[in-house]
Amino acid sequence: MAKDRQPAGDWLIADMRTLSLSRTFDGLLAWDSFFHLGYDDQRRMFAVFRRHANAGAALMFTSGPSYGEAIGRLEGEPLFHASLDGAEYRTLLDAHGFAVVAHAVEDPECGGHTIWLARLR
Repeated sequence: MAKDRQPAGDWLIADMRTLSLSRTFDGLLAWDSFFHLGYDDQRRMFAVFRRHANAGAALMFTSGPSYGEAIGRLEGEPLFHASLDGAEYRTLLDAHGFAVVAHAVEDPECGGHTIWLARLR
C-alpha cells in the first residue's frame, strides 16, 4: 500500500529486529508495528533505533498503555500485542541517548493510541 500511495519512496521489507541499513535518518517511525514484538525484542529494538538515528533525530513509536500482552484481531485473524511499562520505556530511551519529548496514553485525538516522541540527544 505504501509503495502504491508514495511511488517515489524507498520502500524495503525487512524484519525490524535485525535491521541494519548502514545509514542514519533524521526521523524514525514505528507506528502500529513495534508493539507486535515480544518484551525482549522490544528491549533490543532501542539499540536498532540508535544505530539508525542521526544526532537530534526524532523517534516516534506506539506502545500499549501499560505492561502486558493482549490478542487483538485483524481481518478476522488473531494479532499479538505486547507492551512494557512506561517507566521501562523511559529507562530504555534514556540508556540509548533519547530524551522523551512527549508521551500520550490512549490519546483520544489519535484513535486511542499510546504514543511516544523522543529525540536523540
